Amino acid sequence: MKHILNSRSTDMAGLYTLSLRMVIGWTYFSAFWRRLILENKLIPDEKGYIGEKFNHFLPNALGIKPIIEYLVTHPDALQRSMMIFTIIEAVVGLFIILGLFTRLMSIGIFSLALGILLGSGWLGTTCLDEWQIGVLGIAGGFVLFLTGSGPYSLDYYFMKNNKSFTQKRWFQWLGSGNVPVSNPKVFVLAGSIIIFGLTLFTNQYFHGGVWGALHNKSVKPKLEVSNISHQHSKLTFEVYRTEGADVYGSFLIGIHILDKNGKVLKELDHKELAGFSKENIQNHYVAKVKPGKHSLVIPLGAKADVTLNIDDIFQKNDIHSLKLIDVSGIEWIEKID
Repeated sequence: MKHILNSRSTDMAGLYTLSLRMVIGWTYFSAFWRRLILENKLIPDEKGYIGEKFNHFLPNALGIKPIIEYLVTHPDALQRSMMIFTIIEAVVGLFIILGLFTRLMSIGIFSLALGILLGSGWLGTTCLDEWQIGVLGIAGGFVLFLTGSGPYSLDYYFMKNNKSFTQKRWFQWLGSGNVPVSNPKVFVLAGSIIIFGLTLFTNQYFHGGVWGALHNKSVKPKLEVSNISHQHSKLTFEVYRTEGADVYGSFLIGIHILDKNGKVLKELDHKELAGFSKENIQNHYVAKVKPGKHSLVIPLGAKADVTLNIDDIFQKNDIHSLKLIDVSGIEWIEKID
């Protein structure tokens, strides 16, 4: 009687999480659907390429920045990774919806959500969008591991029809049925505390959401200007976009070279920047700094070496600092050592 009661409790737990299973499953399967069925977003150098969005994660990723940087500096490896990643999302999402090998797929959900959290948990212009997706995905994956799938699943169908593999120990770990831990209360409590701790830590790390001043790095663009040097007829500098909305570039409408008194020695306006030669831009990553219709466009995560012609500045010794001007009015000034 005890065995029947436990089994029924497990079935009901899986039944109660049916909507959670379907919604989480579609969340991940839809990534595949968007990238390959509705549109093809796995083609490099075409608009909407998923590798460029991955590049957006780079500036403020937590713990996995070296992996992201390696991929965005190796386009072939990046494309292969994006294809593999998309296939994994499709399999995990579809199997979760169908309730097939639910516990194994829930580990996939947990892992994918953790990757989202660490890579892009700092993004979100109006809400803490990516952070919320990440932490809720982790918690949802953990819950689905505990419950498995109920009556509306392939796992349940196979168990009900007494398929031989459902009697194996491994199926309890990878499929559904009674949760395969000796002390579920301790396991659930420990897992919940760890996930809650990760939630608080990342909320504070990315957004200051637990104590202190709140901050949102997705609201306005920020450029880092470094490695400025000039000799003879050229001035070269490195520009790196580290903050701002991932779906909206920084639109550079002015570059000024200044003397020590702030006097403009040379100025490039928005028309000149819109017609800026691509040969004078050496991009480091797949997200590219490039001339746009009315400005020089710097996407989130883009880093490039930019070269300016300074033939028309006769007193090179007067060059003191470099100023970049965004269309929003934000300015960045960096002294030239």
